[in-house]
Amino acid sequence: MGAWFWTAQALGLITLVFAFVSYQRKEQRKYLFAMGISYIFWTLMFLAMGLEGNMTHFIPAMIVAGVGTLRCFVFWWILAKESKKRKIGGRVFLLCFLIAALTGGIIAIINSAPEVRILQWIIMVTALLFTAGQYIPNKHFLRMAAILYATAFSFASTPLYILEGDFRWNPIGIAIEASKILSVIIFYILLLKKRKTIKSSEGVTENT
Repeated sequence: MGAWFWTAQALGLITLVFAFVSYQRKEQRKYLFAMGISYIFWTLMFLAMGLEGNMTHFIPAMIVAGVGTLRCFVFWWILAKESKKRKIGGRVFLLCFLIAALTGGIIAIINSAPEVRILQWIIMVTALLFTAGQYIPNKHFLRMAAILYATAFSFASTPLYILEGDFRWNPIGIAIEASKILSVIIFYILLLKKRKTIKSSEGVTENT
């Protein structure tokens, strides 16, 4: 393991921090901004992993992360102002993005090794659900899609996905996906705790 591998681990750690913070944001624009920053470092992490080993293998992951960065900041800008034009523009962008992602995903799957095709299908479907969830004004759909996407994408950092004689693990890559799942769980724990507190307060008010 050379310098680029450890650089990837450091970049992944920064990705992890911003990704974890993003899922604690209730306001959608704040979520998108934090997630957009995490995607920047996520892209650089895959670049470093490619420079350490087989760059061809990590190009699909770099494309997913790079386009994810663009998607986050486009949605962040669209949601900054309530207007019909921005809503229409957002829907057009989302539709074009999903079509492009689906096309690119199918091409990548066709050109991939047979051993990983099933996993890539799962990653593609969950990625499309996650992408749609970032624009749909429903924080619960987004977080459930994020769990499915993170679970599927975590395998991209394991020897199950890194084939062709390169059986290294990418520990920070797995930690990033695990942190996303953990942050969603923490979000709901805090949400349930808050609701319980509100109900308790309402009960005290009624009794008085």
